[in-house]
Amino acid sequence: MSASHDHDHDDAHTGPIKTPKQLAWAVFFSFVVPVIVIIMLANYVSTASKPAAGTGALEGQAVAARIAPVAKVEVKDVNDVAALASGEKVYQAQCAACHATGAAGAPKLGDAAAWGPRIKSGVEALLNSALKGKGAMGPQGGGDFSDYEIHRAVVYLANQGGAKFDEPKAPTPAASAAN
Repeated sequence: MSASHDHDHDDAHTGPIKTPKQLAWAVFFSFVVPVIVIIMLANYVSTASKPAAGTGALEGQAVAARIAPVAKVEVKDVNDVAALASGEKVYQAQCAACHATGAAGAPKLGDAAAWGPRIKSGVEALLNSALKGKGAMGPQGGGDFSDYEIHRAVVYLANQGGAKFDEPKAPTPAASAAN
């Protein structure tokens, strides 16, 4: 009985691997299967960002668009009056957002009653308000347009409201530019 007892005791301690060949296969698959799974997962995750052959992702224009600078510097010649925007163009681009609708208490374009008291203060006072800001209107000086262009827009707005202001004179070349 003790011999059969020892045999039962040995069976309880053995696993599913009974031969060295089975052990070799188990060790092989315990390393290969996780590596294959990791490679497949990495490939699945990164496939969306890989440009395929025939796509436009690597074309010269597409690359140039992706690395283009965010801002551009444009140098204007203040002496070139033809290149400067007219009062009406500045109004359309900058002023119409509020002065066309009367938003935030802005006097509407052509409203003589609203523009009357402002016109009496003079073009210099109106220009000062436009350049430095007044009430809800932010300062326009140093923005997209030169002070001369803002001056032209102020004259345009005021003249539409009943004023008879003259178009501002073009800026004169600086003395250093003449030398």
